[in-house]
Amino acid sequence: MSRPVPELHFKRIFDAPRPLIFSCMIDPQHLTHFWGPVGVRAPLDKIRVDPRPGGVFETTMINESDGSEYATYAIYDEVKPPELLVWIEPHTGMRVRAEFVVIAPERTEVRIHQTSVPEAFLLPEAQAGFLSSLDRFAEYLADCTNQRSNNDS
Repeated sequence: MSRPVPELHFKRIFDAPRPLIFSCMIDPQHLTHFWGPVGVRAPLDKIRVDPRPGGVFETTMINESDGSEYATYAIYDEVKPPELLVWIEPHTGMRVRAEFVVIAPERTEVRIHQTSVPEAFLLPEAQAGFLSSLDRFAEYLADCTNQRSNNDS
């Protein structure tokens, strides 16, 4: 009997339009401001994104307290702006599907489905870290939308 494939599901509603959220997920100029959990940073010069099927997503996060580095390397499987990103992390086999669903003109639900999740990512601490990265993303989006509002006035 085979073991079930570990999966995780996350949903979060953000007060921002879908095109902005999608752009934030594929543009290093945005990613550097929020990528990773609280306590790490992702320097712009350590982010590489080629958002097309077969393209690479690569980051190095740096722990702010001890300087240790955490690399992420993935290959995009599907890219459908502004509604879908799917990538595979070859070194772990994890597949991530991120859907961007319009709830209202300025509200978007992000649905993340991870399959073949490594054991370490299933730990409560790892999931808390991932959720803190979504919190950081929400804060960044609030700053972006506030700047847009101020520029429109």
